[in-house]
This record gives sequence, C-alpha cells and structure tokens, in this order.
Amino acid sequence: MKRMTHDEQIIVRIAQHLLSVGGRLATVESCTGGLIAAGVTDQAGSSDWFEGGWVTYSNELKQALGVPAQAIEQDGAVSERVVRAMAEAGQRQAGVDYAVAVTGVAGPGGGSVEKPVGMVWIGWALAQQTHAECFQFDGDRAAVREQTVRAALSGLLERLANEN
Repeated sequence: MKRMTHDEQIIVRIAQHLLSVGGRLATVESCTGGLIAAGVTDQAGSSDWFEGGWVTYSNELKQALGVPAQAIEQDGAVSERVVRAMAEAGQRQAGVDYAVAVTGVAGPGGGSVEKPVGMVWIGWALAQQTHAECFQFDGDRAAVREQTVRAALSGLLERLANEN
C-alpha cells in the first residue's frame, strides 16, 4: 500500500471538511500553473467537492476573470490586493464558498528588489471572508512552486478548521 505524502494527507482532510459542510472549492493560480488543482484532482472523489480552477498567468486573463485592472496597475500582479481579488473572483465565477489563489515570482528571473524571486502571495476566500498572506520561499523554480502549493493547501486547511 502506497504511503500518503504530507500534501495528500492535507488534501484528504480538506476533502473531509468540505464534504461535511457541503462546500466546494475553486482555485485561481498564477505562479503554480495549475499544480494546486492537479494535486486536488489526483485524489479520487475530488469531483464531489472541487468545482475547478483557472490558470491566470497573464494580467489580461486575471482581468478577464474579474481582477480590477487598477489593482494590477497600482500594486502589481504580485500583491495582496491582486491575490485577494483573484480569490474572490474565483469564488464568485465558480459559484463556490471556498477559493484559493496564488500569485508570485517563481524565478529564476522576474524578481526585483521590491518583489524578489520566491515572493508569493496566497489568498483564501471563505464564505464572506478573504485572507491573504505573503511568503518568501527559497530554492529554484520547482522548489518555490512546491512550497507555494503546500502553503496554499495548509493555509486552506487551517482556515477551514477555524471556521467551526
């Protein structure tokens, strides 16, 4: 029997919670390019609680989903305001109670003094509340993306547990 990874254990716990409350999840991903949705859909039965997601890599697609152009222009795509708007847009467009969004600089290029490689904003929209947190991850592109997926899922589970 295959042993579950830490991420798989987190996803199982998220699934149990969402199933217990009749909730559904959507994802809006930029720097992870769909890795969160891929991890979720690796789990059998995820169609019972996962609605779907978007990979909004370009600013234009973020705007098409519902992120205000002004937020991107004023704060940049990697910002608290944008990740909150991404999470809320995903929640609204998918018609779900829960959404997770990520935007960041995975590298190896694209960083700046203000927004270095490894800087990632994660947003969680839960019912009527949206939370956002900034992370600074180390490592190469793959490591930053892997850490982002783990932080997004762990953060979702933590926030779901605090709902009760």
